[in-house]
Amino acid sequence: MLNPKVTIGVCVRNCQDTLGKVIESIMAQDYPHELMEVIFVDDGSEDGTLSIIERYVAKMDMQVKIFHHKWRGLGYSRNVVVNNAKGDYIIWVDGDLLITNNYVSTMLEFMEKNPEVAIAGGSYGMLNQRSLVAFLDNVEYVAYRYKSGTNLPGTGGAIYRVKAIKEIGGFDEKIKGSCEDIDVAYRVIRAGWSVVRDRALFFAYGKKTWEECWNHSVWHGYGAHYIKHKHNQILLLSRFSPLAALIGGVVYAVTAYKVIRRKLVFLLPLYTLFKNLAWWLGFFESHIKGYGHDRIKG
Repeated sequence: MLNPKVTIGVCVRNCQDTLGKVIESIMAQDYPHELMEVIFVDDGSEDGTLSIIERYVAKMDMQVKIFHHKWRGLGYSRNVVVNNAKGDYIIWVDGDLLITNNYVSTMLEFMEKNPEVAIAGGSYGMLNQRSLVAFLDNVEYVAYRYKSGTNLPGTGGAIYRVKAIKEIGGFDEKIKGSCEDIDVAYRVIRAGWSVVRDRALFFAYGKKTWEECWNHSVWHGYGAHYIKHKHNQILLLSRFSPLAALIGGVVYAVTAYKVIRRKLVFLLPLYTLFKNLAWWLGFFESHIKGYGHDRIKG
């Protein structure tokens, strides 16, 4: 059996509605399947996520590993992938993310040509969805790509050089909200590596309901509080003010309209403000609980 060149890391929790299509997009890759492995990590799902994984594994012609544990957070789950990966690279495919059939080959080609790069993010594509919330969720990310293409990528759709991630000690398992990816990105930059974006396209299912969107933003704010105390110099809270969110929404709406020509995009300012208020709720909840207060800056 050949050693895989790339590991696909699929860290999921309660993703039964989208996971099947996600796995099918992995199975459709044009990169040689004998040089790929897939590591599934189920972080304590309470729905049918694990059974869907097990059902698809029987159809896959790649090396596959499955890990399942009670809820431990994304930092812990991603380290399970890092510590068990045989590949030189890890591509993170979330449970709501679809990759084009040349995604793996395109990302690998880029990393092989750029040995100084530790992390390369992909590019958001527009997925046609009926829900207004899902539409605005997608539009925001697509506009963000066109307007802020140099900003740090998250883990979703990104390719990580395993050597670089192990060099900095992997993911911070104390992070219980989001931002485990931002933490890693800053640490690899401080270690002398580059973090960039590539042209490879992926598509993400947007949040289906306002409640789901709200809860997800609260989760982001909760994790951001920890990051503020760990890396105080990188989190300027003024950038996350409601006014900044409203202005950013206007800018993104104008950008998005130039790309897709749909008037619904002008609801983006209200959408970004809605998410911002939820973000601050999560941030203050984290502050009240003292989450991150024990962190030493730097």
